[in-house]
Amino acid sequence: MAVYTPPLRDMQFVLHELLNVTDELKMLPAHADIDAETINAVLEEGGKFAAEVIFPLNQSGDREGCTHDKATHSVKAPSGFKEAYAKYVEGGWPALAIDPAYGGQGLPIVVNQCFYEMLNSANQAWTMYPGLSHGALECLHAHGTEAQKQLYLPKLTSGEWTGTMCLTEPHCGTDLGLLRTKAEPVVGAPEGTYKLTGQKIFISAGEHDLAPNIVHLVLARLPDAPAGSKGISLFVVPKFKINADGSLGERNPIFCSAIEHKMGINGSATCQMMLDGAEGTLVGAPHKGLAAMFVMMNAARLGVGNQGLGLTEVAYQNAVAYAKDRRQMRSLSGPKQPDQPADTIIVHPDVRKMLLTARAYAEGGRALAIYIALLIDRELNTDDEDERKDCADQVALLTPIVKAFLTDNAWLATSHCMQVFGGHGYIKEWGVEQYVRDARINMIYEGTNTIQSLDLLGRKVLGDNGAKLKKFGKLIAEFVEEEGTNEALQEFVNPLAELGDKVTKLTTELGMKAFGNADEVGAAAVDYLRVVGHLVFAYFFARSAKIALAKKDSGDPFYTAKLHTARFYFTKLLPETAGLIRSARTGVAPLMAMDEALF
Repeated sequence: MAVYTPPLRDMQFVLHELLNVTDELKMLPAHADIDAETINAVLEEGGKFAAEVIFPLNQSGDREGCTHDKATHSVKAPSGFKEAYAKYVEGGWPALAIDPAYGGQGLPIVVNQCFYEMLNSANQAWTMYPGLSHGALECLHAHGTEAQKQLYLPKLTSGEWTGTMCLTEPHCGTDLGLLRTKAEPVVGAPEGTYKLTGQKIFISAGEHDLAPNIVHLVLARLPDAPAGSKGISLFVVPKFKINADGSLGERNPIFCSAIEHKMGINGSATCQMMLDGAEGTLVGAPHKGLAAMFVMMNAARLGVGNQGLGLTEVAYQNAVAYAKDRRQMRSLSGPKQPDQPADTIIVHPDVRKMLLTARAYAEGGRALAIYIALLIDRELNTDDEDERKDCADQVALLTPIVKAFLTDNAWLATSHCMQVFGGHGYIKEWGVEQYVRDARINMIYEGTNTIQSLDLLGRKVLGDNGAKLKKFGKLIAEFVEEEGTNEALQEFVNPLAELGDKVTKLTTELGMKAFGNADEVGAAAVDYLRVVGHLVFAYFFARSAKIALAKKDSGDPFYTAKLHTARFYFTKLLPETAGLIRSARTGVAPLMAMDEALF
């Protein structure tokens, strides 16, 4: 039977010992009164909701999947999902980190980040229904008219309505400049009202029975739109039109024509949507929709990274429980449990390697995810313009790493955890194979991990001559200088400093190659992102090790385990960067030399 215990102790370590979030938040007027006790209490209750309400629905939701009624275009989520969503709304969870002006609780984003990690561990498919509502809300908050804000934000904040983003079309995914959905002004209607016609695919939670109304943010073209991405506008299109008194009116002709039958996340309705003159209103300026939608897209990319983190954690917990119980063979160095017919498999070195890989990727991912959430809190709430820009630059740099590195790691970690189960891992009833299937999509949607890698190297690093990367590098350099004479930390500081130097040299080399051939960026980008991801993880593990070393004699086994995990990371996982750097340096020639006809 699958198990899940919210990792509250490690969250508290990252929040209060590694990042000192309450001290950081006290510098922001909106969060000056927040304290550790409040954060811990909220997360404890959030963990209970995740573990007790939605985790029991994870396997049953995967087996049952969603049901589409072609006659009514309706979609029914798996049994129990609707009731769980009602409890989610009743508990006020949708409003956790939302602007109080629209009914939100105004808590920091770091709190919401930790809560959503637990939701994703407990049931990623269920979490996708409310998951995109936050992004839709923030997009409207940033770019909507006052009328749109007053109409939609309170309902999205409370969770009474949910939100989606409708981008992809059958002929275009990442290349949104090719989209064909059209928007035509409605004669006689208020200015900014349009009728939209077209088709969208892969729309998560595009139709369901959890909430009475769904707010779709849709990209489309105006009649006079220029070609390409510069001709895209953004519209808000509700499932049901809204009457003047705020009640729901007639059905808007935006329908689910089919749902996808997928490898994983079967409890999440992935919909094909048809717009047949659906009425919507323009969000932001004409032809500027892609820039507005990026508010939601960036939030979604961070959310997908969090999905990978959640699955890494829950797969690790289940694999550890199995490894401590399953008996197979004896330890190579002699029986460890001689009173039993065989030793538990956790005594075997390679089983421990797989478990520690998952653990390290969970703990490193958690530190990074909470760190970027804190940066966003600071960016949105500081009165210091320089600080706001510095935070925004770091968020821009780290977003593709969160999305790609955490989801790549989740694929590796969940696969390792399934391997720990042996043959039982391949059997549905044990639950771990679902984590592998669910994890695979996270590397694909919201911009494939290759797209994230191109974004990191091409736009975020080379695009500004390394300015953003240097800002994060400065943090590493300061830590290395501060701890350079600390003998106890040399096993962490030296590899961190060495990798920092290698990243600087590799970045310069790739930049020079790109001047001669832009394909050099495409050839090296995936390797490069993984190297920089490891650099970021190494920084947080080194800082964590410093804390753990200082408290290793406290009697708390948590610090002993943290130190062991950091050592494992530096000795067994970080060395991957040597091969990645070598691969990145080989350039584009081995990839492009063969004629297409030979494929």
